[in-house]
Amino acid sequence: MSGEDTGWFDTLGLTEYEATALRELLTLGPTTAPNLAEATDIPKARIYGVLESLSDRGFIKIIPGRPKEYQPKPPETILDRAVENSRQDYEQFAAIVDDFREDFLAEFRPRYEQASEDITPTEELFHVVDVGEPSERETRRLYHEADERVCVVTKSFEYFDSVEPAFADALDRGVEISILMLVPEFLSTEPRDEPAIQRGIVERIRTDYPSVEIRFSTGKLPFRGNVADPSLDYETGSAILLVEEEDVPNHMRQAAITDNGAFVAGLMRYFDLIWEHETREAYPDDA
Repeated sequence: MSGEDTGWFDTLGLTEYEATALRELLTLGPTTAPNLAEATDIPKARIYGVLESLSDRGFIKIIPGRPKEYQPKPPETILDRAVENSRQDYEQFAAIVDDFREDFLAEFRPRYEQASEDITPTEELFHVVDVGEPSERETRRLYHEADERVCVVTKSFEYFDSVEPAFADALDRGVEISILMLVPEFLSTEPRDEPAIQRGIVERIRTDYPSVEIRFSTGKLPFRGNVADPSLDYETGSAILLVEEEDVPNHMRQAAITDNGAFVAGLMRYFDLIWEHETREAYPDDA
């Protein structure tokens, strides 16, 4: 299997044997278990269990006969069933959690409140995660939980690939997303060509998500991050941000996360002021 194929089948939650068998079936069409075992080098003692698992997931169907044959479902059906399987797994998990939610809260809420009595307001204001997968995971959560508005402050949005599904989900739910980037003049070409990265991301978003407005700050930005759902009464809002530290490599940085409504409102006010007074809407070479 190619590296790309491996990634696809990993995402579908298949074991190595299951991925190998499904890929071969999609190539060969209907065949018997012994033939498939021979074509894939999957041990004959394992092949029937592998095929049964693929059938249970709805990825293949069994054709009765002597011997039985196994036929793959169409690729689009396989993907649709994978999504449906995950949805059912989530709903079952959510139901299980709901069953013990009341008892869990009765047991641990008093413990938590007692243990939190000495936490200062400053300690409650932020918590931090490492930059990279942890901060990207928190960013995806922010998109999934947003109700009305998300504002992105970024140099070139180079992490867009890792958050795009959650980004698209937010848009599908009617969340308004605005992106504030740096003008290309402030971007670096070493060690990576940041202007080229930015240009590629901007073109993708403009093409695939035309409702998203992008502007470019004409001044340097003191922080980068995402701000969601502020309110004038300071009751809602969340944000993840990191300050600009050019001399510190990304793997040594940390991002701050806050659900403090007043702080989030302040971040949004900053965003709106920059958006209205210190931005332009196009690249210098845009027609």
